[in-house]
Amino acid sequence: MQIKTASVAAVSASVGLNIHKGKTKVLKYNRENNPITLDDETLEDVESYQYLGSIINEQGGSDAHVKAKIGKAVLPYGAETWRTTTTTIKKVQVFINGCLCKILNIHWPDTISNSLLWESIHQLPVGEEIRRRWRWIGHTLRKSSNCIRRQALPWNLEGRWKRGRPKNRLDREIEGDMKKMNNKWKELGRIDQNRVGWRMLVIGLCSFTRSNRPK
Repeated sequence: MQIKTASVAAVSASVGLNIHKGKTKVLKYNRENNPITLDDETLEDVESYQYLGSIINEQGGSDAHVKAKIGKAVLPYGAETWRTTTTTIKKVQVFINGCLCKILNIHWPDTISNSLLWESIHQLPVGEEIRRRWRWIGHTLRKSSNCIRRQALPWNLEGRWKRGRPKNRLDREIEGDMKKMNNKWKELGRIDQNRVGWRMLVIGLCSFTRSNRPK
């Protein structure tokens, strides 16, 4: 991470930009790493921070972010980068179902199954909607090889994990999806050049999860 930080600082300086050390924070994601420095100045370690309206914490998840966004009209924005824990999925789905029932004027004691509710307005379950992150991944893979965002996708995190059960992470979920598709990054990079083929890949992945969802 120190190398990446120094690289970003060097590129910024080459175009006349300077990184504000006071506003730059370090969030360690279930890792025990050495302090990160910038121009021999140690950057502050934090447990959470807010970036572009998103709350990111040291657990590497979206629980705090989802809780903060429940009361806002921007709940699903940026969902393609969430790590989808069961708790998060259920919490978001309950909120969405409640909103849909209000929109359709469905109130107790009237009842309707979730599947019928979703079908009536052509709405996908939130888990499948988030899985469409692969559309965002496809857009990222079409970036230049020098793009930091593209480099970050297959990047292996450095350092040593803390003791205990590992937390679910976005990269773990992406790797799980890749196993279902029986593809690797190199193969995905080739498929991504054909937008139609990539769109079919994403549709197939969503169909796979829908067919394997418990009834």
